[in-house]
Amino acid sequence: MKQILCTVLLLCTTAIYAQKSYRFDFTGTPSKGYIGVEATQAYNDTLGYGFDLDQFPSADGKSPFFFSVKVPDGNYKVTVKLGSAISEGETTVRAESRRLFIERQKTKAGKYVKESFIVNKRDTCISDTERVRINAREKNKFNWDDKLTLEFNGPAPRVAEVVIEPTTKPITVFLCGNSTVVDQDNEPWGSWGQMIPRFFTDKVAIANYAESGRAANTFLAERRFDKALTQMKSGDYVFVEFGHNDEKQKGAGKGPWTSFYTSLKEYIVKTREKGATIVFVTPTQRRSFGEDGKIEDTHGEFPVAMRKLAEEEGVPVIELNGMTKILYETLGVENSRRAFVQYPANTFPGQTEALEDNTHFNPYGAYQIAQCVLQGIKDNKLGLARYIKDFKGYDPAHPDAIETFVWDLSPFTEIEKPEGN
Repeated sequence: MKQILCTVLLLCTTAIYAQKSYRFDFTGTPSKGYIGVEATQAYNDTLGYGFDLDQFPSADGKSPFFFSVKVPDGNYKVTVKLGSAISEGETTVRAESRRLFIERQKTKAGKYVKESFIVNKRDTCISDTERVRINAREKNKFNWDDKLTLEFNGPAPRVAEVVIEPTTKPITVFLCGNSTVVDQDNEPWGSWGQMIPRFFTDKVAIANYAESGRAANTFLAERRFDKALTQMKSGDYVFVEFGHNDEKQKGAGKGPWTSFYTSLKEYIVKTREKGATIVFVTPTQRRSFGEDGKIEDTHGEFPVAMRKLAEEEGVPVIELNGMTKILYETLGVENSRRAFVQYPANTFPGQTEALEDNTHFNPYGAYQIAQCVLQGIKDNKLGLARYIKDFKGYDPAHPDAIETFVWDLSPFTEIEKPEGN
């Protein structure tokens, strides 16, 4: 697995190695100005680039592979030239922890397609003496290491060139949340935060800081938001979705109108100090059907508190709580299982027992909820909406047909459920 950049031997500063551009050619006959990369070139830390995670381009051209480049923190414009001189291709491109950018781009033999997108890269460094307090499971997460990793997947992944350029131009959207938002590394888990990059042009970077099991106050306490603030600039956005784990906190000062309320206010104040726009996202519903076939709300007054503070402070609200209720009820009691991590035993390697999760989404469910968020962006008339692509609108009462949804499985699976429920 990938290793984390910040160790006791390194200072938290981009002076360790400067941002620079890379131009890679995978065709075997690189053009001038490009670095030629052989199909057997494994990543090593000295070279600073190569095929990673023991996943190389296969002889039959049908297997997924990963390519990593060692880079410091920041946003990077990635331009991929997809296709092959000798064969047809159908390529899906994801980055870091399965952030989706390109879906099954088809190319004919001898024809190429170029597409660009923005990948946000980060590590745990806040300052020379401060770190984000990540948990044990995160130490091997692709989001927190010193590499930008690209995943080329699909029925016939074909890539001719990759250009990686540092950029400060894009609007950055920082996502603060829990396991319903986080970039899930492994199959069969998915969250809306890792699907939504696919719908933005290269004018926008999605920086998903969410982590499983976090509440509004613990996210702050672990310095996750402090890290985001070091990267934030005027014109950026902060999307905040909490509630699932906050409602489980007990004791003095805990509750929707105390710790939750005051923590949300801290996000507002600090975001606005940076000149950025804050947006509240009410928590997704759990798959909790009553006998009448309707969703029973499990979040109590947490969404109410979020709306009340938003009204007081003039914060836009994306009503994911209401939209997911409509979505699950439309799918129905049984069919909605197919939007969550619910699979019979032996569906995935090492899975000896059935997976029965009513909180965490699979890729289909995550993709639907990402579209709910996009619709919320449009409904709130956020300036960000002008950079949405390939999206005609979404009505949760008319979700995408499950039968037509296609997801190219990554080669890594995890049976252990994320923190939180």
